[in-house]
Amino acid sequence: MATEISTLGEFGLIKHLTKHIELKNPETKYGVGDDCAVLNYGDDKDILVSTDLLMEGVHFDLTYLPMKHLGYKAAMVNFSDIYAMGGMPKQITVSVALSKRFSVEDMEEFYAGLQLACDAHGVDIAGGDTTSSRTGFAISITVVGEVEKGKAIYRNGAKETDLICVSGDLGAAYMGFQLLEREKEVYYKQIETAKTDAERMAISQPDFSGREYLLERQMKPEARRDIVLRLREAGIRPTAMMDISDGLSSELLHICTQSKCGCRIYEERIPIDYQTAVMCEEMNMNLTTAAMNGGEDYELLFTVPIADHDKIEQMEDVKLIGHITKQDLGCALITRDGAEFELKAQGWNALK
Repeated sequence: MATEISTLGEFGLIKHLTKHIELKNPETKYGVGDDCAVLNYGDDKDILVSTDLLMEGVHFDLTYLPMKHLGYKAAMVNFSDIYAMGGMPKQITVSVALSKRFSVEDMEEFYAGLQLACDAHGVDIAGGDTTSSRTGFAISITVVGEVEKGKAIYRNGAKETDLICVSGDLGAAYMGFQLLEREKEVYYKQIETAKTDAERMAISQPDFSGREYLLERQMKPEARRDIVLRLREAGIRPTAMMDISDGLSSELLHICTQSKCGCRIYEERIPIDYQTAVMCEEMNMNLTTAAMNGGEDYELLFTVPIADHDKIEQMEDVKLIGHITKQDLGCALITRDGAEFELKAQGWNALK
């Protein structure tokens, strides 16, 4: 009987397919299992390489996401992988598959967004490929970066008593997605019920006033180059780090699994923006669940030695949310009333 891919999930499938791969070249310092592969060709820099595939209808919806925003976001999510290793992105290659419904002007807008992101982060668009598609729009971006030799930050370095930190705030991108999906549904229902041209013309655009931050976090995320630079300036070297693309709970479990440790994080310390809280209340959703499992925040999750506590407390836009424990204590969230709940990987999984 064939095994359904959804039973393994994205990371389970990767592990299953790559578990017998052996690295043959001495230049390959680290392969599958982190945000980037790490290569070295004999100089004082390690090369970081990561690739990302975005599919229309799975990762983005062009009903409400403009092509320019899509280009910007596609670049940023790749830069974020390089920053998650403590490096700096240098080049990207961009490959796209297009159906006939897309025009030259559409692609000009997409590339304008790519270029805007690249200009902001000092990255070159160095090549790529184009082909046709029968199912819509597909984007594959490979990013190349660099880090000082031997200084790449992996997911497997967290140690007992290390502090757990996150940048920015969590859950806003997810609530921005929920808002857009809700308004899309309302819009299409209005179209379905409109019987005359006049009724169709009278259909109003949604009012997003007061929700701008949520939309920005979903449609125009910012990779956290600034945090990597600030950590360097403060003399802080994280013991483990990754970006929060699939949700805090999933990413924290990746770090704990690969570092062979447990963790305790505290609900009251999870950073959440006011607009996120208001939107959760309006949609009758649990705020902590949105922050823990929403995904697409592209903030940095990292651990640091306890000796760096005072430095972390002084860092702007970084929040200390918990600590690393022994592996046999497991991974748990401590609620505001002191209850303890086991962390579960409930974040984004494209294969489900």
